[in-house]
Amino acid sequence: MIDAATPALQFLLTRRSRSYKTLTKPVPDREALSTILTAAARVPDHGALVPWRFIVIEQTAMDSIGRILRERGEAMKKSPSLLDRAVEVFTDASLIVAVVASPDQDAKIPAIEQTLSAGAVCLSLLNAALASGWGANWLTGFGAHDAAFREKALGLKPHEFIAGFVHIGTETTPPPDRPRPDLAASVTWLR
Repeated sequence: MIDAATPALQFLLTRRSRSYKTLTKPVPDREALSTILTAAARVPDHGALVPWRFIVIEQTAMDSIGRILRERGEAMKKSPSLLDRAVEVFTDASLIVAVVASPDQDAKIPAIEQTLSAGAVCLSLLNAALASGWGANWLTGFGAHDAAFREKALGLKPHEFIAGFVHIGTETTPPPDRPRPDLAASVTWLR
């Protein structure tokens, strides 16, 4: 039986993402971020394909990415208010790690399993940052789903996509908790 008082389980039972709007400098340095990325990479990966990779986006690159996102949003006829918020997600950020799903199309492992591994990386990255004392948030947005943006801003290949943009920084405001799922409505027991 697992003791609910163990530090790891206690962390998981109380973890809470931080709003990207409340994250600021300082951010993890390369050594601290390398530790977080190492922890994030310890995920289930059927076939050991490593069907994902990281792109660390530092603050100096945010304005350029924001400009490209604005251009794409205008071309896609996104509403000005949606576009402003989407661009702000980058231009106001201090550090973002893009988790790129990069499935091996020739592998025997189904693509969905490779995609789920990339999703597991996002959650592990988020949790590793939080467990290290940083604030963190996992986002996507329309740019994550737009091939032209992904290629121009991040150099992704046609078969790659963004599993998540994980913002990491110092939290300025502790988040309130939110309602959690009712397990009685979400769990089926087969006997």
